[in-house]
Amino acid sequence: MIEAIKQQLKDQLEQHFNVQGIVVEEPKKGLADLAIPLFAYAKLWKVSPMVVYKQFEEILTNNIVIEKIEFTNGFLNIYLNRGPLANKILSMIHEQKDAYGNQELGIGQTVAMDYSSPNIAKSFGVGHLRSTVIGNALKNIYKKMGYKVVSINHLGDWGTQFGKMIVAYQKWGNEAAVTKNPIAEMQKLYVRFHDEVAIDPTLEQQARDVFKALEENDETYTKLWTWFKDESMKEFEEMYELLGVEFDYNTGESFYNDKMDAVVEELEQKHLLKIDDGATIVDLGEDLPPALIKRTDGATLYMTRDVAALLYRHNTYQTNHVLYVVGNEQILHFKQLKAITDLMGYNFNVDHINFGLVLIDGKKMSTRGGKFKRLEDVINQAIQGAKEAIESKNPNLKNQDEVAKAVGIGAIIFNDLKNEKHLDIDFNLENMLKFEGQTGPYLQYSSVRIASILRDNTLDINDIDASYFKEDDYFEIIKLLGQFPHIISKAMENNAPNLIARYIISLAQGFNSFYGKHRINVEETKHLNANLLFVESIRTVINEGLRILGIQSLNEM
Repeated sequence: MIEAIKQQLKDQLEQHFNVQGIVVEEPKKGLADLAIPLFAYAKLWKVSPMVVYKQFEEILTNNIVIEKIEFTNGFLNIYLNRGPLANKILSMIHEQKDAYGNQELGIGQTVAMDYSSPNIAKSFGVGHLRSTVIGNALKNIYKKMGYKVVSINHLGDWGTQFGKMIVAYQKWGNEAAVTKNPIAEMQKLYVRFHDEVAIDPTLEQQARDVFKALEENDETYTKLWTWFKDESMKEFEEMYELLGVEFDYNTGESFYNDKMDAVVEELEQKHLLKIDDGATIVDLGEDLPPALIKRTDGATLYMTRDVAALLYRHNTYQTNHVLYVVGNEQILHFKQLKAITDLMGYNFNVDHINFGLVLIDGKKMSTRGGKFKRLEDVINQAIQGAKEAIESKNPNLKNQDEVAKAVGIGAIIFNDLKNEKHLDIDFNLENMLKFEGQTGPYLQYSSVRIASILRDNTLDINDIDASYFKEDDYFEIIKLLGQFPHIISKAMENNAPNLIARYIISLAQGFNSFYGKHRINVEETKHLNANLLFVESIRTVINEGLRILGIQSLNEM
């Protein structure tokens, strides 16, 4: 709403004066509602800022959204007609509820999103968290903007590591132990393989031979591989259920095994392949290193598989846009993928949503050395920490376990999403579980505080004195509420869930500041109803922001 007003004023002035680049700002709290700096046009037209002000004022003065206009220190300050505007924003939120902020930009368009993508036969680690929660939030953002989203879990279910796993299982594995505790046992076998390689390097060649046989559909190895995959998926599904994440398709790397020959053939037909030291490559020019398509032994590579996957997704889902939510270390890979498909003549709209590492005590985690933090363990620690905090604050709370689960998992998700995604994040449970500051529990508690107010009162939407909304403390927050649709739009435009996270933190901080200064449960009925509509709107938007981020809102805690 506020962004629409700013755009309307900008368009009105630019069209009348036939200029571009007029800026409509939101000054700091306590100043005007909006402001237009005049210095650039004073310089352009070789007049004083006051002359520009008079010309702009003449055009804007009859605009019904404006109450008054003033000149201050080279700025045209605008005071909005607060009562009707505030009433319109709050009424819209009250009527639309969680549909507030829904937009139609993406109607008729399909976006495919590739995210999470853990490796089969390895525990779901903290390192997989970022792709999972960033991807899930982006899915919700794009859906909010009207897009059809196809969510894909591109499982790491193929590669030479399965040769290693099969060799390790056949040498040291125990069927009963694996059946009882599959992932943990597979993890031990994987670590042991790398320990034993240091003693017996021939194990590496054995693993390569086994994987080659697996590629040729060896029955015994295929049966073991399928078993590893099925057992891994059971654990992954438990994690996804805890995190509230669902996928349309769990199609791993192996799904594209029968689709890669066609890619190589097409590259050959389009004269894009070259032989370099026995390997088959695509030359990508001066800006990028060549992309490997086949090794010297003729084996196809990860890049070939990703080209096949991209073509399949475009043809199957009729995508307008494909997002890959994958770490910073793959930046070059996705530049090459885009370059190859461009050379093939497709010009797909592809974005790599890159993100930094999750650090524990400032260090990256490693599967190979056994220094690996399972997400399940971390989630359980977070839930236990949340439960202890709840027991100390509200020992009589019903459903403590369910609330602790929502708070613990919400804390982990918000700690990730509040950060700019390309940065590394340090994983500190103690900090993320705090009920103050920029945390998930702080947001959930703010929403619960409003829920308590609303439970004790009944809002009569037809008996409101909207004049209260003109006051600064109300209107600053109402302006913020009016920005929610724009924030959703910007979050999509920049593929940045942190914009929503920061926004709802600002909203919660605004509410808590207001709550500390003003009494909500006032005696006068029209004032009370105004307050109830005001706080109800804040809660609606906070809760919808939390939902988009993949965090559960609560009624009690």
